[in-house]
Amino acid sequence: KGLGNKAFNQINDVDIHWRFNEESNSIAIIVKHISGNSLSRWTDFLNSDGEKAWRDRDDEFEDTIADKRSMIELWEKGWACLFEAINSLADVDLIRIIYIHNEGHTVLEAINRQLAHLASHVGQIVFIAKMITGPNWQTPTIAKGQSKAFNNTRFAAEKQHKFFSDNK
Repeated sequence: KGLGNKAFNQINDVDIHWRFNEESNSIAIIVKHISGNSLSRWTDFLNSDGEKAWRDRDDEFEDTIADKRSMIELWEKGWACLFEAINSLADVDLIRIIYIHNEGHTVLEAINRQLAHLASHVGQIVFIAKMITGPNWQTPTIAKGQSKAFNNTRFAAEKQHKFFSDNK
């Protein structure tokens, strides 16, 4: 979610609709799909199939989002549903069987399935945003050629933390 948020900070209302070609999805379409998928999967997920009758998956691939603000509201709604569902779980729930498309999964398997699905789409969002912004792109992770400097900083902080922890 954080990587998506950082990509959104670098694009505007026009950018959310950019597509590489007619077969490609825009960022707005990907967000609409992520939200629809998450709402379907995680609403009442312990008691009903993850593919809800009210979901219109085909509509998720129509670019109908008006602006970036509306897109982010949809993004937040989908993630909130997922987080609320996961946060409500007890350890014993992780081995319960739930259904997605009438196929049984443990709750843990369903979580892993969803996270893999979301990661692939967030990667698409980041890649599209990077194509749109070109040389103005600000990487949300470690910049090219900066791995050593990043690691030196992180490991120096760890050594300093260890020094203070050991000398209490």
